[in-house]
Amino acid sequence: MLLPFYWVLKTAVANENIYAYPPRLLPSEPHLFNFVDVWYLIPFPRYMLNSIIVSALAVAGNVIFNAMAGYALTRHFPGRRWIMALYLSCMLIPFQATIIPAYLVTGRLGLLNSYLGLALPLLSTIVCIFIYKAAFEAVPRSLIDAARIDGIGEWRIIWRILMPLSKPAIASNVILSFIWSWNAFLWPLLIVRDTQMQTLPLGLARFLSYMEDTTGALYAFAVMVLVPSIVVFLMAQKEFIRGLTSGATKG
Repeated sequence: MLLPFYWVLKTAVANENIYAYPPRLLPSEPHLFNFVDVWYLIPFPRYMLNSIIVSALAVAGNVIFNAMAGYALTRHFPGRRWIMALYLSCMLIPFQATIIPAYLVTGRLGLLNSYLGLALPLLSTIVCIFIYKAAFEAVPRSLIDAARIDGIGEWRIIWRILMPLSKPAIASNVILSFIWSWNAFLWPLLIVRDTQMQTLPLGLARFLSYMEDTTGALYAFAVMVLVPSIVVFLMAQKEFIRGLTSGATKG
């Protein structure tokens, strides 16, 4: 499973022909010139900062908004099943089919070419809502009833009781929303007008326009983009797996 990652890293530091036969397992004459080119030929630090800000907004939005929506779906009210069916139906619609209305709404809000506009479509995702719903339903009902008897309101029940007991769901929301926003390409391509607002996926296209021999440089760029996602995943790996499997088994 780690072989593709190793091969990308080896090509990035060796700049070898990927079609050479027989392939070399160890890099010959490794160097860091490709990483230097990535850092200096384009404003890579600026693109990295833009991606971090957009991903942070998306993560914050998913953690907050999805928790409220997930808690609402655990309550019994008229039309609850229809709303859940609507959510599931919306998951079948690809984002490309709704991108024009999303662009028009973002333009009317005056958020084009802004960080909030870049993060807007990813502030809440249906998959993560259902992850929260499964986690909240696993909390004993008696604990919530006891909190209500003590006079605790619904908002405090979410943030003081359910959220501390739903760390796997929080980790799942953080990882999924971070990766989706970090790798987003089509939406930033549409709404960004200023090159200083471009994110890393857009910066890759600009970087390739400067390079003729792109194999090693492309892999170096890929390594530098992958590192934050891998770090975030490793930091919350156990909680992420628990969050995805919560509610799958009984007992």
